[in-house]
Amino acid sequence: MKTCRTLASLRRALAGFSGAGVGFVPTMGSLHEGHLSLVRASRRENERTVVSIYVNPTQFGAGEDLERYPRDLRRDAARLRREGVDVLFAPGDAEMYPAPYRTWGDVSGLDGKLCGRARPGHFRGVATVVLKLFLLVRPRRAYFGQKDAQQALIIRQMVRDLRLPLRLRVLPIVRDADGLALSSRNAFLSAEERRAALALPKALRRARERIEAGERDARALRAALRAEIARQPLLQVDYVAVARLDDLEEAAAVEPGNTLVAVAVRVGRTRLIDNVLSGEISC
Repeated sequence: MKTCRTLASLRRALAGFSGAGVGFVPTMGSLHEGHLSLVRASRRENERTVVSIYVNPTQFGAGEDLERYPRDLRRDAARLRREGVDVLFAPGDAEMYPAPYRTWGDVSGLDGKLCGRARPGHFRGVATVVLKLFLLVRPRRAYFGQKDAQQALIIRQMVRDLRLPLRLRVLPIVRDADGLALSSRNAFLSAEERRAALALPKALRRARERIEAGERDARALRAALRAEIARQPLLQVDYVAVARLDDLEEAAAVEPGNTLVAVAVRVGRTRLIDNVLSGEISC
């Protein structure tokens, strides 16, 4: 595996892949089995695989956890090497945002909903860095996890709007044995907070069961989700949403094939998100 810390070294590494189909997995590091499931899919579906590790400062707002976000490049690189990754791109801020930096990406209409309400500017930072990485790596396929469903939908819109020549693959959430969705931020949870956080997957599992049993009343579904989460006093609800996949507008009725059921909570200093969906995000 080649490790590239600069744009110039990345270009040299990619030059050797002429004619090969490249799969790309963008990450912020602190890799877990969720990330590695994306890497393995890329390895199965492409001739070469590139992974980026970059904790993107522009998607963190004031008072968020940029400084304490877990970082262990040596450990992550060792895991990627064992997975057979061809190139690891781990740039610094000066490579990605040369001063003075003035160019940004926006996906209007999707970025202000759900997580965007609590994190203004977050998805502008996400769209900007992902677009830059797509232009640098020029993959045939790019891989994202369903846990960040709103992010995946925004990137799908960007790919469609800009006619980017790649296929977006969004793979299912990977969960721990107790049901909690894998996340780098889970490391911040105390034992008590983790036990409380298990209310998220339990509530979403019951929501899925209700939908599969024929529930179509989105308001009733939201109320049931809130009531389930409220049983855990350590959880502070950011939002509970039953939204349409195509535009993230709150739905009046569950539409099979076009519904995202998503929740965000704060547990102590940690913000967690989780979801179930009826439909497809990949494009």
